[in-house]
Amino acid sequence: MKKIIVLITLLSVMLVACSNNNGGSASEQEKQNDTGYLDDYSSNPQVTDDRNLVEVGKSVSDERGKATLKAINYVDKAYEIGPIQLRIKDAKVIHLRPDYSLIDYFHVLTHEEEFDFTKVFVEIENTSEEKVSFAPIAMIKTSTGETFDWEKDIYLEDLNGEIEGKSAKKGNLGFIVDTSKELEWIEITTSDVFDQNQKKIHDSQKIKIEF
Repeated sequence: MKKIIVLITLLSVMLVACSNNNGGSASEQEKQNDTGYLDDYSSNPQVTDDRNLVEVGKSVSDERGKATLKAINYVDKAYEIGPIQLRIKDAKVIHLRPDYSLIDYFHVLTHEEEFDFTKVFVEIENTSEEKVSFAPIAMIKTSTGETFDWEKDIYLEDLNGEIEGKSAKKGNLGFIVDTSKELEWIEITTSDVFDQNQKKIHDSQKIKIEF
């Protein structure tokens, strides 16, 4: 009888341990694989598609070039900016070697044949009934001392400007950064929010993202 009790006790302990281990692994795996927000995103015509680039040190290649992931932060935070809900899904630092056919596109911003850039994937929702104007990144500052405005964005996915009432849009914004220094954080400053008459209805917001 004692042997049976001991066996039952040991079996129970093993089952609990297995359950805890599997639960933790599944939870972590689920977090890493939760990229459903990218399902209906059309990849950019100029920048290598990084949707499957989720492990630091790994690279992906396509007809636009080769991208290597240097840092990633699954931010997944929402910010209320007046009627605008801005959700930052992820932020990355990527080393890009563009295809030769795209060198001229990037020469406006850099004369290097390969470079680092930082990017964020955002979702923007106008929760009001009225059209408003908003830019998710009006200015961006880096830990290396660089500052860029929205005009330096390499993705150009039409995320700045007017957004209709009760509508949403999503996409990437990216900025070429100093390759010689490790990027520890970026600080985003959104634009103010303006109504259809270009009257300011809400102040901008600063958002800091660490890598």
